[in-house]
Amino acid sequence: MDKKVRSEAAETQTASNFIHNIIDKDLETQKYGDRVYTRFPPEPNGYLHIGHAKSICLNFSTAQKYGGKCNLRYDDTNPIKEDMEYVDSIEEDVKWLGFQWDKRLWASDYFDKMYEAAVDLIKKGKAFVCDLNAEQIREYRGTLKEPGKESPYRNRSIEENLALFEEMRDGKYADGEKVLRAKIDMASPNINLRDPVIYRIAHTSHHNTGDKWCIYPMYDFAHPIEDAIEGITHSICTLEFEDHRPLYEWVLHALGWWEAPPQQIEFARLNLTNTVMSKRYLKAMVEDGTVESWDDPRMPTIAGLRRRGYTPEAVRDFCERIGVSKANSLVDIALLEHCVREDLKSKVQSRNVVENPIKIVLTNYPEDKTEELEIENNKEVPEMGSRKVPFSRELYVDGEDFMEVPVKKYFRLFPGNEVRFKGAYFITCNEVIKNEDGSIKELHCTYDPETKSGSGFEGRKVKGTIHWVDARTAVKIKIRQYDYLMIEDENGENIINPNSLKEIEAYAEPAVAGAEPGERFQFFRHGYYIADTKLSTDTEKVFNRIVDLKSSWKK
Repeated sequence: MDKKVRSEAAETQTASNFIHNIIDKDLETQKYGDRVYTRFPPEPNGYLHIGHAKSICLNFSTAQKYGGKCNLRYDDTNPIKEDMEYVDSIEEDVKWLGFQWDKRLWASDYFDKMYEAAVDLIKKGKAFVCDLNAEQIREYRGTLKEPGKESPYRNRSIEENLALFEEMRDGKYADGEKVLRAKIDMASPNINLRDPVIYRIAHTSHHNTGDKWCIYPMYDFAHPIEDAIEGITHSICTLEFEDHRPLYEWVLHALGWWEAPPQQIEFARLNLTNTVMSKRYLKAMVEDGTVESWDDPRMPTIAGLRRRGYTPEAVRDFCERIGVSKANSLVDIALLEHCVREDLKSKVQSRNVVENPIKIVLTNYPEDKTEELEIENNKEVPEMGSRKVPFSRELYVDGEDFMEVPVKKYFRLFPGNEVRFKGAYFITCNEVIKNEDGSIKELHCTYDPETKSGSGFEGRKVKGTIHWVDARTAVKIKIRQYDYLMIEDENGENIINPNSLKEIEAYAEPAVAGAEPGERFQFFRHGYYIADTKLSTDTEKVFNRIVDLKSSWKK
């Protein structure tokens, strides 16, 4: 790799971390020459979540920083749990985050090589066929305080092991009847080295290899071989694989096939408040109907975040901010929401939308008149220009913007008070008209034509500014407001939030009627919203609340 290319790439990439420090040292000593080769190896048994986004960003951005390469490799060694639906979703997620793999590979493409490796270990006396069942293997393994016991089949001859392993491959035995185990050390303080299973029988058709195999390698055996075959230099894993690293290294050393085998480096996985990070748990919630689908906007899946309206830039910014460390920690989800706000505030246009509408009648405004007022699209970005919004005698305001009996320091609309209607006029509330049941029917107000926004009026001041929509042209929309999917109970345990979704109807200015699925807006004073990519149609507009405007995260 050209050093100039590496330095130029580094200028635009992530800050250094302990993994990059290791790579810097390896480049200095020429451990792998000038090569930096990483991989992202998901198992296609579910949709990826925000925790995987951290790993995706780390692996791909590390390769970018050093002008290296990063593979997308599917760890498809367990055909019982895997599905092509998950493969498609993984590729969409990686591309959405802004990355492109060097090669797309399958662990199953190496099954012949892995079988050859297993045979090689048997020939070297470092693997044996064992007849113990799964429960017996656990009993023999021992505990953290006590050594394990050797299997009674551990000392089978090399010839017998080779014959039995071939019969396993040929389908002679039932699932679980025999396994192939590495012969390491049953007294090792690391339980992972106590003669681990490296092959098991599974009479299951595989999406890639069909019915060619009825034996499949275990992940701890397959992982180092996959990395070595691909020429990976730095195999970046989450911290739960730290105890498995000695086995990773044992496999590579025992085979001795590669001059400069890859090295495994572990980092702390992402733990996020109010979030569950288990694919098994997420899958259960999909299957039992707790959520609508894998891409339900309440889900922490990348597909769910995308449908919710999060941007890839915000997710990458979040992954950059939380950094890479060796110590597990809990990150406040408010930081992720802060990154979303920071990204959207200069990207999206504002629109007027009112919830729990109260009707306003301007008694001194001409009944047959409608005017178009010029309102800025984004006050922080003048380049976004403005739009024309209709204004007439009858309007709607937000239910929160009126109090018949105001509390102290309430500066919005109440009887006798004057406020500014954003982008329009000063409005004074004169009378509250009620229905027979005592509910509010409408408010009778007056406007001051001299106070039109942008006219240069410098008379009296008002403390309150509220938004509105024109009642004659307002568009009815559906809003989906989300709370966290997981909340803490009184014991501090995470439980499913029964009130994580609330649907309400609202009125929007007519420009919202043309919103395309996936189009984002700031609904003035409410938050950021996106037209749902599944539910929003030409005739019914459904918006997901991405985040509200108020941040609870403190720098």
